[in-house]
Amino acid sequence: MTRFWNRSALAAAALVLGFGSSALAAGVGQPSPWQFGLQTPVTPVADATHDLHTALVWIITLISLFVLGLLIAIVVKFNEKANPVPSRTTHHTGLEIAWTIIPVLILVGIAIPSFRLLKFQVELPKPDVTVKVYGNQWYWSYEYPADQGGGFKFDSNPLEKADAAKANQPYLLAVDNEMVVPTNANVVLQVVGNDVIHSFSVPSLGFRMDAVPGRLNQTWFKTDREGLYYGQCSRLCGQNHYNMPIAVRAVSPDKYAAWLADAKKKFASTTDEKVKVAAALATVE
Repeated sequence: MTRFWNRSALAAAALVLGFGSSALAAGVGQPSPWQFGLQTPVTPVADATHDLHTALVWIITLISLFVLGLLIAIVVKFNEKANPVPSRTTHHTGLEIAWTIIPVLILVGIAIPSFRLLKFQVELPKPDVTVKVYGNQWYWSYEYPADQGGGFKFDSNPLEKADAAKANQPYLLAVDNEMVVPTNANVVLQVVGNDVIHSFSVPSLGFRMDAVPGRLNQTWFKTDREGLYYGQCSRLCGQNHYNMPIAVRAVSPDKYAAWLADAKKKFASTTDEKVKVAAALATVE
């Protein structure tokens, strides 16, 4: 039913704005030209978020139309020409009770699914995969724990314009090293900041979590759809804030196992070198 209302909202907007439905289609994993609405959800949390958003849009639209109708009726019915002798009515007990109780009921009706969604977002399931995410000025780092087949850490930097075009990926969203996760698995993200506050956000996956120095924040997602999903830092973290894109690639469990094996070899030397440098600095201090 909610999907029907989502499609109805897009179709109505297309008629009003004069755009074709294809131009208004939401992107999967990244924004689309002339996109109308949010990116296509690919996780249960993102689905629930979109459903609540759509319901709120319809509620707001109905309230706005109702208020507009009242204003038009007042202008037409109670103007000076229609009422040369103005009414002296100042109070109406029933009306005052109604305009107090009805908004309260509307807010309570909105609060129930809102709290249900919030509980769904913040209660972490048992993780199948855990990835630690570090926000830096201005790039992301990802760490895969050794007890889950990882034991390595790597940095993720944006591709230059020529490299992004060569790879047929969107400029300012494509990165050199993507976060890779398996499909049909509960992926728990442990998000921290190494310098200032950043925000780790991927719209299609339905999460946004602040990376705060000295604080460990956690969020999660699960998708059954393979693909490449882009996001960006959603906090103004400095002059190169735009240089913090996020790319999450969801693959089948078999492909993920193969990627883990390759990644351990690829990033082992980098991880070992960073450990040695950190140890050397600690000795000097």
